[in-house]
Amino acid sequence: MGRLHLRRRPVLISALVLLVLAYVAVVLGSSRWVGPARVDLTTDHLYTLAPGTKRIIDSLHRPLRLTLYFSEHATRDLPQLRSYEQRVNEMLQEMVARSHGRIRLRVVDPVPYSDDEASAEGNGLTAASGGSNGERVFFGLVGSTLPPGIDSEQDPDDATVAGGRTLSIPFFDPSREVFLEYDIAKLLYELNEPDKPHIGVISSLPVLGNPILGKPPWTVMRQLQQLFDVESLDPAKLKRVPADIKVLLLIHPKHLSDDAQYALDQYVLGGGHLVVFVDPDAESDTTPYINAETGATDDHNSDLPKLFADWGVLYDPTQVLLDRARALPIELAGVNLTHPAMLGLGTQELNHDDVVTASLQRVNVSSAGHFDLAPHATTRLIPLLQSSADAELVPAQRVIEASSDPASLLQGYQPANQLYTIAARLRGTFTSAFPDRAGQPGHLAASKPDSEVILVADTDLLTDRLWVDTQTFLGQPTLVAIANNGDFVTNLVDNLSGSSALLSIRGRATSQRPFTRVESLQRAADRKFLQKKQELESELAETKQRLAELQPVKGDHDSTASAEQKREIEQFLKRKLAISKELRDVQHQLNAEIDALGFRLKVINIVLVPALLVLIGLLYGWRRMRRNRRGGR
Repeated sequence: MGRLHLRRRPVLISALVLLVLAYVAVVLGSSRWVGPARVDLTTDHLYTLAPGTKRIIDSLHRPLRLTLYFSEHATRDLPQLRSYEQRVNEMLQEMVARSHGRIRLRVVDPVPYSDDEASAEGNGLTAASGGSNGERVFFGLVGSTLPPGIDSEQDPDDATVAGGRTLSIPFFDPSREVFLEYDIAKLLYELNEPDKPHIGVISSLPVLGNPILGKPPWTVMRQLQQLFDVESLDPAKLKRVPADIKVLLLIHPKHLSDDAQYALDQYVLGGGHLVVFVDPDAESDTTPYINAETGATDDHNSDLPKLFADWGVLYDPTQVLLDRARALPIELAGVNLTHPAMLGLGTQELNHDDVVTASLQRVNVSSAGHFDLAPHATTRLIPLLQSSADAELVPAQRVIEASSDPASLLQGYQPANQLYTIAARLRGTFTSAFPDRAGQPGHLAASKPDSEVILVADTDLLTDRLWVDTQTFLGQPTLVAIANNGDFVTNLVDNLSGSSALLSIRGRATSQRPFTRVESLQRAADRKFLQKKQELESELAETKQRLAELQPVKGDHDSTASAEQKREIEQFLKRKLAISKELRDVQHQLNAEIDALGFRLKVINIVLVPALLVLIGLLYGWRRMRRNRRGGR
């Protein structure tokens, strides 16, 4: 028996060594080729990529390199920014995991006076002030396309990005956290699309200038021409919108033919992105009100009645919106006054839940109209720009007649106490406004669900006079933006020119989760404190009045009055001390409830959850052992 035991010992040792080696190989192999199981248990699924983001990542044609620049040392005293950097990093890691090697990520700390800092600046990142020891803070993302032949094991930093594109997010603003996924996905999409998006413009206003007369395009159009391939379409010849038009701007449509309207109808139903600018009084419309040859009148308003009616949109081209609370100051004949038809829409009037208007501060409009939904409408109107509640509607003719005396518009002013929609997304399923053309080849009867059209009830916001000012710098005229009108239009086109996958990415909730239970305890304590404070102030006032009544008058009653005063003062002081003690008791009770809540959370997280997991593991192991024993029999 002893010799048999000695013979088995080397075998057991060898088997144990082989088992250990096999275990190590399996662990290393699983960590290399098998992704870990991931479950997103957050309330708003913060760590789950949107379907649109997944489609963009899955459709990448070339490998991409992403470089996250974050000033680690300079932000050591900025915990909120460091927490947001972790959120950004986690989102990027999710995208990298989804890409299966097509996206490479590296994180760089651009310390002062380093090559990394120079690289961050050279790639267009914006540095913020306020870091530790006065250091600048970089927190942005740079994306570059890589050569398609890069080996999966090759360091992307060694690859030559010849002919590639480089785009950046200059700074991750924590206030835009709800659009974090959208901003990064947009960067990926633009890197994946090498050509400028093609957009079309149909306008009865000279927005693109007049080369023959030497008139340049309006500033907003020059900005679009820098970012997009802009083409002017002739509405008189329009029978079909070219398929490569990503976005179509329809500005001040007047007297459109049925063929042109049908082309717009089919463009929308086919998934095209249409932006409609109409106006009850386009101040930049230079056509005469009365045609000298025909004698016909031509108002400076615009409308799209057939399509609006089919889409369930209510719009009156004869009504102008006044809003005295948002009236812009103007100078007229040397007199400073406010114009209730020229409005400066601030942050309260902009939809900060929409990616187009989230970062804007002010948009100026003039003699604008408004939109509403018809009772039968099946579409939804999502406001982008609204009036304040101190607004009213007046006939457009009255505004035209008051051009020399805008103050007269305030006579008999009667606000309707409602918010009027000046610009909005119209979203839903659209049907054709031309059912009589159903027999034509390629006719579309309805759009896909959740299709979208952008409506803007003002064309004057496009004009230079409402949002840019000319100043002289070093002897040269320079345009300075005084409002975000140009950003508003650029954001619209930028948003719509992306893929349908990009448009499907909506804003998310923020990762900052407030302690609602603690906040409710704090609010309850505040109410108690306020009640006690009011009691104290009330008793103090009563005591002062009582003391005034007990003022000594003359002679013999002095000592009596003085004694009564003393008793009153002593009673007040005792009551004041008692109330102060009650205030402290309320505060102590609040702290005790918060501490008890924190203790319960710690017990749940540290003791109960691990114990529950261990118990589940033991039960699973016990059941498996029982099945094995039964199988062995």
